[in-house]
Amino acid sequence: MEHLVIIGNGIAGITIARNVRKQLDMKITVISSESKYFFSRTALMYIYMGHMKFEDTKPYEDWFWEKNKINLVYAHVDKIDTDNKLLVLNNGETINYDKLVVATGSHSNKFGWPGQDLPGVQGLFTIQDLELLEKNTKDIKHAVIIGGGLVGIELAEMLHSRNIHVTFLIREDYYWNNILPKEDSQLICKEILQNGIDLILKTNLKEILSGKDGRVRAVVTDKGDELECQFVGLTPGVHPNIDVVKDSKIETGRGVLVNEYLETNIPDVYAAGDCIEIKAIREGAPNRLEQLWYTARMHGEALAKTICGNRTKYERGIWFNSAKFFDIEYQTYGFISNVQRAGEKTFFWQDKEMKHAVRIVYKEDDKSIVGVNVFGIRLRHKVFENWIKEKKTVGYVVNNLRRANFDPEFFKKYEPAIIKEFKKQNPEMEESIITEKTFS
Repeated sequence: MEHLVIIGNGIAGITIARNVRKQLDMKITVISSESKYFFSRTALMYIYMGHMKFEDTKPYEDWFWEKNKINLVYAHVDKIDTDNKLLVLNNGETINYDKLVVATGSHSNKFGWPGQDLPGVQGLFTIQDLELLEKNTKDIKHAVIIGGGLVGIELAEMLHSRNIHVTFLIREDYYWNNILPKEDSQLICKEILQNGIDLILKTNLKEILSGKDGRVRAVVTDKGDELECQFVGLTPGVHPNIDVVKDSKIETGRGVLVNEYLETNIPDVYAAGDCIEIKAIREGAPNRLEQLWYTARMHGEALAKTICGNRTKYERGIWFNSAKFFDIEYQTYGFISNVQRAGEKTFFWQDKEMKHAVRIVYKEDDKSIVGVNVFGIRLRHKVFENWIKEKKTVGYVVNNLRRANFDPEFFKKYEPAIIKEFKKQNPEMEESIITEKTFS
């Protein structure tokens, strides 16, 4: 019987294991040194905030794995010998494989700051990081978070929930404005400030200082300011975790290099999830990293078909993502640049409280939509995916927004206000928009 071994029990690895098991009766082994059982990484913040227990983050009961004949090994892979199809574990054991998947996820970034390895300084990615966070934030009063990404905002909310005063240090002009257009960034900045977080923009970390006890006591910025704190959260993004393949014959760049089928340079060796770097198909185009939960799941779904004999390209389709900034939910579909591109126009609406906003980017020539950002209003993923594929016009989309609305029945509806603003900004398109009375 063929043996499939998967290194990593995150969403990519487990999706592969489950989907292969549905199709084949091959032997399946999943190896992880982070946790014995698969859990939802995106729920780590809710454990710290007291909304969930760790047991609640496991999508499957512990008996599920044995019942489905998926062997779980709680260990670390020290060496991959692709010539002999052999793995060496940190406990001295060896495992032979017929097919191998590397799905080792990401590491938190560090950039060589003095003091970055002091006690009380850490990132947040693994369950071990969460356990360390409990120790590092016990009885503290002030924390500094470095980096304005999605993990940073989650960590800020986590610490804020325990009445720890947070200072957010961000190098950009506005929060996440390397991704979000200016007005969108300003909306999130306002939300951060309204929740009592100190937000320091256009500022870099210079060094982290230690106290007499050897723990962190302050940070120093590139402007010479010293900020007292008892904890520093380093959240300036992540990079692929490729430590396990560095001494093997598996080719790497920034990540484990794979083609569009998620195959490596070694026969019967594949990779998926945050650890991969997908080679560009077109000459001159850049390779790409995809470090999102949903893309890792899609990697797993496509790769499982290939492993089962149906060689399948990974095709991401229409880009989408979602996040939460304190009380504001965010969704994006298609592509919206942080700076408007040539040949594109933008319709932007937000309410007076700056708690809800919609941005639609469309082509100037045929008015077909390119992408949408939405804050505080839930939209149906499939509806917008189809509208972008079908190249619906911005007039059509604004006209039919109620079809995409996914908010509960008694939530306030904003379509009338959105249509009114669209008419104001685009009087020449007025005939393509139905009257507001339709939604009254």
